Amino acid sequence: MQSFEPQLKAVQPNTADDLQALYSAIAWIRSILTTKIDPTITQTPFAQTPPHCCTLQALSTQFGLTAFEENVLLLCAAMELEPHCAQLCAQISGNPQQTYPTFGLALSLFAEAAWDVLATERPLRYWQLLQIDPHTQLTHARIALDQRIFLALLGVDSFDATLADWIKPIVGEPVQLPPSQAAIATQIQERWVNEQFEPMQLCHPDLQVQIATLQTVCKHLNFQLHKLWAQTLPTQPQALQHLKRRWQREAILSRSVLLIDCMDAGLEQQTAIAQLIQNLTIPVMLCTPERQTFGAQPLFSLEIPKPSHPEKRQLWEQHLGRQAAHLNGHLDPLVSQFNLNSHTIQAACHTAQAQPPEALPQHLWQYCRTQARPQLDRLAQRIHCTATWDELMLPEREKGTLHDVAVQVQQQAKVYEQWGFAHKSTRGLGITALFAGPSGTGKTMAAEVLAQEFQLDLYRIDLSAVSSKYIGETEKNLRQIFDAAESGGAVLLFDEADALFGKRTQVKDSHDRHANLEVSYLLQRMEAYQGLAILTTNLKDSIDQAFIRRLRFIVNFPYPSPEVRGAIWEQIFPSHTPTQGLDYQLLGQLDMAGGNIRAIALNSAFIAADADEPVQMKHILQAAQAECTKIGRSLTRKEVQYWLD
Repeated sequence: MQSFEPQLKAVQPNTADDLQALYSAIAWIRSILTTKIDPTITQTPFAQTPPHCCTLQALSTQFGLTAFEENVLLLCAAMELEPHCAQLCAQISGNPQQTYPTFGLALSLFAEAAWDVLATERPLRYWQLLQIDPHTQLTHARIALDQRIFLALLGVDSFDATLADWIKPIVGEPVQLPPSQAAIATQIQERWVNEQFEPMQLCHPDLQVQIATLQTVCKHLNFQLHKLWAQTLPTQPQALQHLKRRWQREAILSRSVLLIDCMDAGLEQQTAIAQLIQNLTIPVMLCTPERQTFGAQPLFSLEIPKPSHPEKRQLWEQHLGRQAAHLNGHLDPLVSQFNLNSHTIQAACHTAQAQPPEALPQHLWQYCRTQARPQLDRLAQRIHCTATWDELMLPEREKGTLHDVAVQVQQQAKVYEQWGFAHKSTRGLGITALFAGPSGTGKTMAAEVLAQEFQLDLYRIDLSAVSSKYIGETEKNLRQIFDAAESGGAVLLFDEADALFGKRTQVKDSHDRHANLEVSYLLQRMEAYQGLAILTTNLKDSIDQAFIRRLRFIVNFPYPSPEVRGAIWEQIFPSHTPTQGLDYQLLGQLDMAGGNIRAIALNSAFIAADADEPVQMKHILQAAQAECTKIGRSLTRKEVQYWLD
């Protein structure tokens, strides 16, 4: 197996002299074929070795060819570039149909001929430089240049077409990395420049950051970068071995680095990756969200750090240029709230170039807010938030606690960065609140109010999509949610969190152990999560005490009193809804939570609209009776006293 030569710079015949050298070598082949037919033909004596051809010499160096193997390649190239050579082959064989070269012909033509050229371990066959037709006798089989090798001999920049279904080039200029990430690129560069090409692992939850890091390395070392998605890897050993061999050859020809996207690799793909990277001597990088093992193959692993607050601020200021002065103090909240990579920061600043100074802060905030949506939309439900503080009917103490949550989110930049709390510890910086209370008491509405206050998206986590009976799948799903939300553009709402954050139990079997592992993983991620996470529950006592200790805020949502219910009724109907004769104090006697009140109000509006009347007490009674039937109870005499009178 040949090693990759990082010092080798491919030589391409970009000039007429280079092409002339190749055609001179082909003319030498024609002379040998002509002499083989009739040694007595009078002609100018030819040299024992072909004229120097730079691209042939490059191939020879890359794949370790002997002089005889070089001549075999030239013989096959002559069939492509000199049509008369095909007729000469037919004359030599005495068969008009055999207008092609064979190993037997090559062995009879050249003085340096060696029978080991037929061995599968020799470069011509190992690296599949030749196409060999099936034949009962190997020496009589038709041989031809592989298309990729023929183009390399011509100096044409190309890519192996047989790899196109799996491996794609990554093009574009690398973005400027923050110093902490540039240091990782330097470590990789130092190993590769010294020909240390053992498989490596790069860990970071954002593939774009990993690509940017490798693009920086490739630019310095004059490598090309290609990407392979692990999910597409063939799992059949023969197909996988073929792909491996062809890529090794392509990497040698084009000085390429292979990035393997292992972000969503399952167990089957991990096994295939382990076989693919075994004994590789070309540069390959496994990109994973966190450290993983792939078989027994040792991996040199590097973790890309997240940029610090000063580094992110520097990137923003650099890409904004003179526009940074127009943010008027809005830059620090932007830097603190959103954890964006260099690509996204550069793109955000590019979109802001045409914005007037007064619109710049809001434009940048909204742009950053939308960046997490593509990742989170497939993992959770985005809630369109319309609720306001005035609509939230809570006791003053609970409402004050919600205001405290808002203050801490808004002052994170000052406390964590300017006052240095983030430098003491990176854990526990996230703001997590538990909203506890009966169903319909306003927990989700309060989450909407907070998201509106921060101008952030609110995502409800679908527990049915997160939880899995398969070991490790729940943690994987949660990791994807937290990683996507780490950009800072969202508030996470774990509805009915007692189902997911329940108490850990005594281990009696493997199921208990697995459930406890899920809880422990959640504890770890919530402690490290730097955004706002809201948990809602109807059963506060079911929440694991380890979670309770890690919660920054606990807000109790009491069942509404008659006075509170009356206030809810007073603001439940939109201003455009026609109403007539509604007594909100009497409606407050209906023993319903806020969620049920909203359902009754909506249904009564449909009943009134169907009767072409404004919403009246009679319509509300009809809707209330239907709501009670739905929830399995009846209206009491006290609740309907008004209508009875």
